[in-house]
Amino acid sequence: MRTRRDAPSIEAAKKLAKILDAAVGYLLGETDRADLFKGPAMLQRLQDILNLPSKEKECLLMTVDHFIKAAKINLT
Repeated sequence: MRTRRDAPSIEAAKKLAKILDAAVGYLLGETDRADLFKGPAMLQRLQDILNLPSKEKECLLMTVDHFIKAAKINLT
């Protein structure tokens, strides 16, 4: 069993993911998609969103949802 002490750091996981051109979540077995949040910029954005206060996070996610819906409509 791995302990917190011998677990790889987030930085090590990010470096390994970059070398392997895969997402950190993919390496951790959290997703089957190797391309999910591959870039560190997307990971940082997600972390920034998760750190927002609840009300601001909710507003931002609603805006993103509306933007995605509009983009899908424009593609058809």
